Amino acid sequence: MDRLSPTQRSERMGKIRSADTGPEMLVRRLVHGLGYRFRLHRSDLPGTPDLVFASRRKVVFVHGCFWHRHDDPACRLARLPKSRLEFWLPKLEGNKKRDDLVQKQLEAAGWSVMTIWECQLREAEALKHRISEFLES
Repeated sequence: MDRLSPTQRSERMGKIRSADTGPEMLVRRLVHGLGYRFRLHRSDLPGTPDLVFASRRKVVFVHGCFWHRHDDPACRLARLPKSRLEFWLPKLEGNKKRDDLVQKQLEAAGWSVMTIWECQLREAEALKHRISEFLES
């Protein structure tokens, strides 16, 4: 049973952003600090990647563990809600299927794809190294 009224739930869900999220902004600052320059949210590419490095043909997606169903068993942020599973399961699984399709489309078009999960932001040094390796390979 939802603790919020439908109006309250709608208001709360309406505040969830799809671009310029906190995790995305953190990754953008980190990448910029490493000296890389990029474009944001190119709508002409499948999935509208969060960061686009056109000259390198590489894109980065910053995914929320809950919304994109991070499948790492150690990730505590990817838990399922306790209520309305008949709504949430198809929605979240649909997001995951769409992410897989977008990645395949980008790779088929010659782009390399990196996904950064929200839970990985806690280890900034490891993430910097991973990003540098991805962009330099």
